Amino acid sequence: MSGIEQAVRTPSAPLLHRAPARELGIEIIEGRIAVDAGMTLDDLQRRFGISRTVAREVVRELETLHLVTSRRRVGIVVQDRAGWNALHPTLIDWRLHSTDRPKQLRDLTELRHVVEPAAAGAAARLATVEARAALPPLAARMRELGEAGRLEEFMTLDIRMHRTILESSGNDLFAAMADLVEVVLIGRTQLSLMPQQPKPEALDAHEDVADAIWRGDTRAAQSAMTAITAEVLAAFTDAAD
Repeated sequence: MSGIEQAVRTPSAPLLHRAPARELGIEIIEGRIAVDAGMTLDDLQRRFGISRTVAREVVRELETLHLVTSRRRVGIVVQDRAGWNALHPTLIDWRLHSTDRPKQLRDLTELRHVVEPAAAGAAARLATVEARAALPPLAARMRELGEAGRLEEFMTLDIRMHRTILESSGNDLFAAMADLVEVVLIGRTQLSLMPQQPKPEALDAHEDVADAIWRGDTRAAQSAMTAITAEVLAAFTDAAD
């Protein structure tokens, strides 16, 4: 299990600041704590029954996501969403588990719909022999698991495939999106937005993109990945509606 997957699956685990940071973060995301609202470390200590050291860690995590900032003589101040660290996997996960989920799903899926076909086309040109060779059997195993309804195992391989393609694109910015895509795929499964058995056309498209990259066919790889992301976009749009 990757670090991102573990963080999303166990958001309240070992570090004491994570649960209060998540709770406050979701309240900010949902607008239950207003922009420019202030709070202090003492407020956090009283509310959550935590030490000052843990309270500072809570603030540090929220600052990393640009949800709050610390101002001298003012305290901890909530920031407008325009300044949020929107591509941070933790913030994406929190938004997926908040009332902001429909907008987050649409935003992320539209981004994937633009980026991943380009990444697949680039991977068809630039992927190593090892990466190319790994994709067709991966897609074939995904079909077996999908048709058997073994969704958790299917998701693990789906993440691996998308990560391999993004990281084989030769583009550092595309590769940096691998964690983001992983959070979306995990969230889609955890939020029951994945059918128990993936659609046959989705399985076909995964095999098509794997085969196209293996053959070095840029246009076919782009087209197949467009089919994958379009299906996801349609599913998320239906869920949001």
